Amino acid sequence: MKLTVLGAAGEVTGSQHLIETSMRRLLLDCGLFQGHRAESRAKNSHFHCRPKELDAVILSHAHIDHCGNLPGLYKAGFRGPIFCTPPTAEIAAVMLRDAAKIQGEDAEYLRRHVDPRDARAIEPLYTEEHARAVCDLFETIPYGQREDVGKDVRILFREAGHILGSAIVELDLEEQGEWKRVVFTGDLGRRGLPILRDPQLVDRCDLLITEGTYGNRIHPEAGAQELELQRIIQRTAAREGRVIIPAFALGRTQNILYYLNDLNNQNLLPRIPMYVDSPLSRELTQIYLRHLNEMDAAVQRVRQADEHPFSFPGLQFIRTPQESASLNYRKGSFVVIASSGMCESGRVVHHLKHGLADEKNTVILMGFQAQGTLGRRLQERRSPVKVLNREVEIRADIECLTGLSAHADAADFQWWFGELGKRGGCGKAVVVHSEEGPAAATAALLADVCDEPPIVPKPGEVVEF
Repeated sequence: MKLTVLGAAGEVTGSQHLIETSMRRLLLDCGLFQGHRAESRAKNSHFHCRPKELDAVILSHAHIDHCGNLPGLYKAGFRGPIFCTPPTAEIAAVMLRDAAKIQGEDAEYLRRHVDPRDARAIEPLYTEEHARAVCDLFETIPYGQREDVGKDVRILFREAGHILGSAIVELDLEEQGEWKRVVFTGDLGRRGLPILRDPQLVDRCDLLITEGTYGNRIHPEAGAQELELQRIIQRTAAREGRVIIPAFALGRTQNILYYLNDLNNQNLLPRIPMYVDSPLSRELTQIYLRHLNEMDAAVQRVRQADEHPFSFPGLQFIRTPQESASLNYRKGSFVVIASSGMCESGRVVHHLKHGLADEKNTVILMGFQAQGTLGRRLQERRSPVKVLNREVEIRADIECLTGLSAHADAADFQWWFGELGKRGGCGKAVVVHSEEGPAAATAALLADVCDEPPIVPKPGEVVEF
């Protein structure tokens, strides 16, 4: 049996790992590589897993860097089943249609602004038709139910605690009468994160494939973010300013709404309008509402008095571009949550263009801001900034709340790996979905748990087990 690491090797994008036995070829995740346009195009356009020969895909969760190239795989000829949890199937269907729509819009824009001879280079990777067709291949397995998907393959999904539906994959494979177990963490979540249940533990395995995104970092406490939100909103409302919160549509927006709902239930918010300006966020929040029973004990307690943990009086979901644009000319104080989280695209860019120059306003950055993004320039207060081809002075307050990361940190890894060690440890371990420093730190945390030194693979590296 062997593992070939085809993506997320030395980086935190493009998750894709090929498991092969003499009888089976199984792909763990099929994510989009996200980066500079030309490099992304080259990596996302070519598959090294021979799509037509794959027996199945096993999907850990519905973030685009884990599921986003499934339509491309379908376009390349894959027609096998895609196994995942029920919430992941619902969320991935929404995310993939949205990704295809954005690709089409971006390609159309670029065609109008580049040499027509280069038009082929900017064709979308796939269409909405491909996205819809690949979703028909989803076959769902509930958490905790070990499923025989062939005489020599069994799958079990455990709670990963990263986003709704995220799973730790246990994969049992038989070859020549001998069974081996592979555990793939997907993106391992944090303990104590709002809404989600904590990551579950696993027993001894022959091969562990683990992410290591923040293996060298300790996150701030998630619970402190609610009090910070209250403080910032009250201060900004007192000076009649607006609060602009760039937030990813999946996961982060629902966390913010959950905190705002809790503050509202305690009468700790000023009575000002609050808006979610993202049709995608609205659709995803509806999926969260359909799966309240799969959320943590705190959500279950809230539901006893409040059946909608993500809504409250004064909150409105903005639908049309016209409604979104009208907010920029609204008088008085309000809160607007809009994507994207790093301020690179979407409706939030328009809110920033109109709001950054006013000292009464506040921008709350709710997570990591990658190098080169507008979010990073705001974080570093590199005034002026260019927003939609306009130079804008940064006079608004910029607040950074980083405690809502959904990835495990060093303390979470130490706990999870330690518990694995008590349950027998693992034969081999491979650290993926991590840059060099965090990967080395994660490998060090693993060293006493596995029979051999942990591997930090290069792209395309093969690991036999």
